[in-house]
Amino acid sequence: MNRRGFMLGAAGLGAVAAGGALARPGAHGRPYDDYFRRLNEELKKNGPMRPCLLIDLDRLDHNIDQVTASVRAPKHYRIVEKSLPAQGLIDYVARRAGTRRLMSFHQPFINDDAVAFPDADILLGKPLPARSAALFYRDLKGPFDPSRQLQWLSDTPEHLQQYLELAQGQNLRLRINIELDVGLHRGGVRDPAALEPILALIAAHPRQLEFAGFMGYDPHVVAVPKAIASREEMFRRVMAAYQACVDHTRSRYPQLWREDLTLNTAGSPTYRLHEAESLSNDISVGTALLKPTHYDLDTLAAHVPAAYIATPVLKANGPLVLPGLEQGSRILSWWDPNLRETYFIYGGYWMADYESPKGLRFNAAYGHSSNQEIVNASPGVGLQVDDQVFLRPWQSEAVLLEFGDLVAVRDGRIVDYWAPLKA
Repeated sequence: MNRRGFMLGAAGLGAVAAGGALARPGAHGRPYDDYFRRLNEELKKNGPMRPCLLIDLDRLDHNIDQVTASVRAPKHYRIVEKSLPAQGLIDYVARRAGTRRLMSFHQPFINDDAVAFPDADILLGKPLPARSAALFYRDLKGPFDPSRQLQWLSDTPEHLQQYLELAQGQNLRLRINIELDVGLHRGGVRDPAALEPILALIAAHPRQLEFAGFMGYDPHVVAVPKAIASREEMFRRVMAAYQACVDHTRSRYPQLWREDLTLNTAGSPTYRLHEAESLSNDISVGTALLKPTHYDLDTLAAHVPAAYIATPVLKANGPLVLPGLEQGSRILSWWDPNLRETYFIYGGYWMADYESPKGLRFNAAYGHSSNQEIVNASPGVGLQVDDQVFLRPWQSEAVLLEFGDLVAVRDGRIVDYWAPLKA
């Protein structure tokens, strides 16, 4: 149990007993709506009866179509793998979106991609250590050709020097995409002066290094408060920083410039903002396809949630009873109808919020449990043992790796299982 939460619960009991509490709470519990009622029936009949991660394919299709309607030629859509970390899910998205472009962030995943998607074009989303790159080449299998299909990301001359030494030592030719800091300030080249030594190093070693383009990630555009700068101004700064590096490269190193370079940008929060600009040609989107809670943004208003955690109710114990406060707990549950039902669910402590039935709430007095989390509600939720509690994740990249096979559903029915990627 959580000692601090327990003390707060005891304090709440004292406030009620003393008559000093605020207005008596109303009952917030509601039964499943039709959507979750169908999912509950299907999971009770055909599901794994343990915590699982659901992917709603009808909703996923809608979100994919939102992206492909926005990212049109001459721009290309690139799938952000870390946000959709299951090969079955990635393949599904790639087929519907008509793309073979991936952005990867983890060396073991790149090796898996090379086998599962031998025709993929892969761009790294962060500058991996040179040792990670060496392990990739050591473990590479199949016909995937990194010299044509893989772009390593680099952000400093020192990092690129390490890649050069790897290439020289193993007789490799590495395609190098340069990370730009277009305002996020999480690393990368900030201006042409910082870009110059990286380009010079590439130009000086054409047998080992090939310039492949730029990557400029810009989610801060929709995160910076308007009191600091307007969205339009932030986006203007992003594109000005990107354009300055492009112009410097074209004027100072024309021998490195090609029309087929990858000029990558955006991300789920900002991809729609790039519809009108003509500088970039490669747009990354991942998490928007599932829309967890942290992506409830105005720029993604047309997207719908497509991923839920589902877990069975193991125990239904009636009104809340706190250890050592058995009699006092009766007063609490009399006062607050949202404490009149107590459920213990299979697992818990996820990065997620309770979604359905409405009115479920975490009990701070007990605290979190990854084994059997406590959930309270008013009787209106109507839950029984074996019914499913549904939660909506905060994000996707880590949460999707916690549950074993992802459960794909269509029209409320289980249609497939997808194994998550493994590190």
